[in-house]
Amino acid sequence: MLLQNIYMAFESIKQNLVRFIITSLIISIGIMALVGMLTAIDSIKAGLTSQYSILGANSFNIRNRGSNINFSGRRQKPKEYVAITYQQATDFKRRFNFPATIAISATATQGATIDYGSLHTNPNMMVFGGDVDYLNAAGFKLEGGRNFSGDECDKGSHVCIIGKDIQNKLFKSVDPIGKFINVSSIRYKIVGAMATRGSSIGFGGDRMLIVPLLNARSQFPRPNQSHVITVAVNDIPLLDAAVAEAGGAMRPVRNLKVLEENNFEIMRSDAVTQKLIENLSVVTIAATFIALITLLGAAVGLMNILLVSVNERTREIGTRKALGATKRDIRWQFLTEAMVICVLGGLGGILLGIGLGNLVGRLVDSPFIMPWAWTIMGIIICLLVGLLSGWIPANKAAKMVPVEALRHE
Repeated sequence: MLLQNIYMAFESIKQNLVRFIITSLIISIGIMALVGMLTAIDSIKAGLTSQYSILGANSFNIRNRGSNINFSGRRQKPKEYVAITYQQATDFKRRFNFPATIAISATATQGATIDYGSLHTNPNMMVFGGDVDYLNAAGFKLEGGRNFSGDECDKGSHVCIIGKDIQNKLFKSVDPIGKFINVSSIRYKIVGAMATRGSSIGFGGDRMLIVPLLNARSQFPRPNQSHVITVAVNDIPLLDAAVAEAGGAMRPVRNLKVLEENNFEIMRSDAVTQKLIENLSVVTIAATFIALITLLGAAVGLMNILLVSVNERTREIGTRKALGATKRDIRWQFLTEAMVICVLGGLGGILLGIGLGNLVGRLVDSPFIMPWAWTIMGIIICLLVGLLSGWIPANKAAKMVPVEALRHE
């Protein structure tokens, strides 16, 4: 019976092709809005996760101030505590007994100009001081050259590792390794060049230059300089335990009593991603609601068209009843037709939605995704919309009296 009803539905579609196209477009627009919005959001989430994974999914930072990243629209100044001194950072490194790599770093300046011969960068280059473990702990990869040696870090030598933007600006067709540059009039020898790290929403290391920490402290002295401790655990599942252990190890370093609150912040590398995804979750709910409203309008339009179809096919319904068709047969004939129309229109909407959603994702450099969950959900919704939209017209057709229906024309 189901196959027969599907066959009759396709025969009806052939006879009323224009009406089918209009009805399918109504459904397609509703499903396209739903699947497109959700696909775009999923694509953006995937892009954020991919882009921020370069920061190190297994690491976290201990610093004296919280993040100033805010997506709520409210201007809120992050908490700021007393600076973490170099002595406190080294004390923590000694106390923290955990299978992890620990690095100490500090910001030297965020507005340096770097010169090589007659070439100059913009005055927005960031200079950081880091120890021998900083590259590994912070998740940086070298494209050429080498890391600092222990001796260079201990002596505070005038050596540096440059980011990709600096290399592209000053050394377009020249190997930078071994060359000398001036950083705010201070001469440094390049020993390493970092691979590109991107600059998603302003973050990354391409405009960054790293010098030994002792050199940064002596050449770029800053009053009340605060240091950052970066911890990279050996196994990602141990990250939560490492964060808890780090908090316990840092408290005595900061001379905190039992009941005193922490005067330092522990920030995981994926904190930015998590904040963005939390905000996108709210957008997902709003987008789903808007798309469902659109789909509701499509369902009303489909029901209206099916009611017109029932009125036009009254004689056909009377003939089927006269030949022995029951109310149940007539009802399922029109319900099946409604669901077939919805599914065919929905498949077109799903394809359009996937394409539109991924197109939006590409605008923010997100990867292509195939939203299987939303695709399956879209088909189920199409079936439900067809069932609900076709119920009233199908009942109206099932309740027709055969004699009255036959003499309708």
